[in-house]
Amino acid sequence: MKIAIFSDIHDALPLLKTALAQIRETDALICCGDLCSPFVIKILGESYSQPIYCVLGNNDGDPYLISERAKAFAQIQLTPVFADFSLGGKRIAVIHYDSIARPLIASGWYDLVCFGHNHTYEAGRQGKTQYINPGELSGVLTGQATFVILDTETGSVEKRNLS
Repeated sequence: MKIAIFSDIHDALPLLKTALAQIRETDALICCGDLCSPFVIKILGESYSQPIYCVLGNNDGDPYLISERAKAFAQIQLTPVFADFSLGGKRIAVIHYDSIARPLIASGWYDLVCFGHNHTYEAGRQGKTQYINPGELSGVLTGQATFVILDTETGSVEKRNLS
């Protein structure tokens, strides 16, 4: 199974559309927060038909409207802060905050922990837990607009740079 992982979109619509065009062959999408505006949900829902798992971050300006817009798309599962689900035989945790992700990784409860917030790409393994921060899709802080495609069968992480 191939999973695309985005974080910190920050309303960067041209980059979001470019990334969505590159993930058409993936089986699912994980968004680790900071979509920012409700219209980002609409673009995600209209552009990607596979399951989408989203959590909110600290810069999601109108969480109520984001949640309402998400209801229009059956493939979007939006949880306010923390998502815990199974996908492709893996138990997955998704949280926006890197400081909360660290104890989740250390717990060993999950096969995969995805997070964002600090806008810094990071991928590795601690014990049985693989962890991924795809960096920032927006490229606003680091100058690197990135996302990840994870192959759950091999564990390989492909970092894609849009800048």
